[in-house]
Amino acid sequence: MTIYVVRPGDTVDTIAASFGISPQSIIYDNQLAYPYPLAVGQALLLTDAAANGNEPSEPPLPYPAYVGGYAYPFISRWVLEQTLPDLSDLFIFSYGFTTEGALLPPQLDDTFMITMAKSSGAAPILTLTPFGPTGQFSNYLITQVVNNESSKQRLIEELTIQIEERGFEGVDIDFEYILPEDRIAFADFVRDVRTAVNALGYPVSVALAPKTSDTQKGLLYEGKDYKLLGEAADYVLLMTYEWGYTHGPAMAVAPINKVRQVVEYALTKIPSWKIHLGIPNYGYDWTLPFVQGTSKAVTIGNVEAVTIAVSQGVSIQFDEISQAPFFNYIQEGIQHEVWFEDVRSISAKFGLVKEYQLRGMSYWQIMQLFRANWLLLADTFDIRSA
Repeated sequence: MTIYVVRPGDTVDTIAASFGISPQSIIYDNQLAYPYPLAVGQALLLTDAAANGNEPSEPPLPYPAYVGGYAYPFISRWVLEQTLPDLSDLFIFSYGFTTEGALLPPQLDDTFMITMAKSSGAAPILTLTPFGPTGQFSNYLITQVVNNESSKQRLIEELTIQIEERGFEGVDIDFEYILPEDRIAFADFVRDVRTAVNALGYPVSVALAPKTSDTQKGLLYEGKDYKLLGEAADYVLLMTYEWGYTHGPAMAVAPINKVRQVVEYALTKIPSWKIHLGIPNYGYDWTLPFVQGTSKAVTIGNVEAVTIAVSQGVSIQFDEISQAPFFNYIQEGIQHEVWFEDVRSISAKFGLVKEYQLRGMSYWQIMQLFRANWLLLADTFDIRSA
């Protein structure tokens, strides 16, 4: 496959002719909308492109990797159907619990997700989160369960019942804002869940905030002990995204230089074969100037971001340090800045997985289809079955 960056004067037809491929393949692979306008600087994935003397005579063998993707029960069945063939694991988001350890299922029925995952050869994974009444992460809930043996054992028992009765094939523990004083108790909780779930023949994973040192301050980081959690779980997910986030200033969501720092720190605490790299499947549209406490970015899809650039008649730029695309535009007198993911930024992240020999990668989230990503992934990796 070839990644081509659109130049002034390019059209789908001229690009197709230059690479000896059909215009329809460009349109389909890159989800272009009729009448198929392009933005200068837009990255296109070209499949079955003519070699033009640039490719090696024998392409490298695909790197074996596990691939996970998070999804809510309100995902489009068509999007899920399109995505499942490229997943090892489908993380169903999410199950909560009470302070007494009673498991709380999602408000919407997730049975179809379990059924579709199994039919596609992907493992349906129960994602456990400590959401309070407001729908936000609650460290109070975490404290009450990980420090209370009866509550903890009840929750573990109800998890195993869900697995046996509903057909889940693993548990993912996504707890955030853990109090520093619960650091060891949380790791013990993960270990206890793993013991019970492993007994059924399935794995347990845990999501880790993107730390770069043992002493990193902040409620997001201090309760997550990489070494202890790496030992407690079968594998971990590095949440290497959200540097650019809803209430922060405009910047890349997952700048490759920052992502690399997290991976390199993680490797000092956890074996590479236990690590999944987190990859975002979204971008943000900020209004400028940024005002702390007031500004709020809008979450957008990667295909949607390109559509905005085309509609506004602006060029897409690419930041070499963060390895991420971005652009600016003005609408109704208001300045906007957009950062998102394209096949160039995704390719850079795939490169880290291979460079550091990681177990694989997991996507937050797969609610919107980004076809070029999955085509590139299937061409780069030998996707392992669950």
